[in-house]
Order: sequence, then structure tokens, then C-alpha cells
Amino acid sequence: MKQHTLYIGIDPGTHTGVSVWSRLERRLWMVDTMTITQAMKTVEDYVCTFDVEGNQRFEVVVYIEDARKRTWFGSANREKLQGAGSVKRDCSIWETFCDELGVECRKIAPMHNTTKLTASQFKVLTNWAGRASEHARDAAMLVFGR
Repeated sequence: MKQHTLYIGIDPGTHTGVSVWSRLERRLWMVDTMTITQAMKTVEDYVCTFDVEGNQRFEVVVYIEDARKRTWFGSANREKLQGAGSVKRDCSIWETFCDELGVECRKIAPMHNTTKLTASQFKVLTNWAGRASEHARDAAMLVFGR
């Protein structure tokens, strides 16, 4: 019997936001920023954790803020558009990673996520006492309260 159901939020980019929400405990376990490879290792660690009887310990669902679903760019300059292309590539990499790992991956359009909260707004909303970058807060909002 799986002990927990975990929701992992990923905000892809050079500084990848990673957050873990425990549905049973109704709280955030992690709100952090790391490299894409460190983030993938984190997801893999949760997916591949087993109890003493050899049963998978966590049921994991990954939510990715998917830049490929962004259809508006406003008056973005060339550098910003190139950065958006790199994040779109990262989203494809995450999708492939989740498929290969055998974990459910839900892709969320940026417009369907609460983003760009200040640190104080985030703390009031989530009760998260630790520090959290904007990327980590965005990842947390993908999964908070699920």
C-alpha cells in the first residue's frame, strides 16, 4: 500500500523550480531551485523509493509549467524569445523524461498557474517558512493544495 500521494511541480528553465506537495499531509515538502539534472534526480528519487517490503512508497504525479502552451509574447525582444525557445526545449525534455520513468506528467499552460507571487504573498498563502526563488514559488503553485 502506498503511503503518500505526491505532486511534484516543475518550472523549467536555466534555474529549474522544483516543489513537492504531499496530498495526505496537505503541506509542501520542498520548494527549491536547482539545475535540470538535479531536478530530474529529485523526481527519480521520489518515484523510485520503496518501503521495507519492496512496495513503491510514493504515488507521484509531475506538473510541468509548459511554455509550449504559451501563445502570447507581447513585445518580447530577440533574446527573450530565444530564452523562451530554450524553455520550450526543456519542456520537451521533461515530457520525455517522465514518459521514460513511467510517471504521469501533466502539462500546464503558464496562464493557468498562479505565478510571480512575492515572497511575502507566497508565505501567507502556503505557510512555507523557508526561502524560495521566484522559479521555486512558481513550481509550488502548480501543485499547492491539490
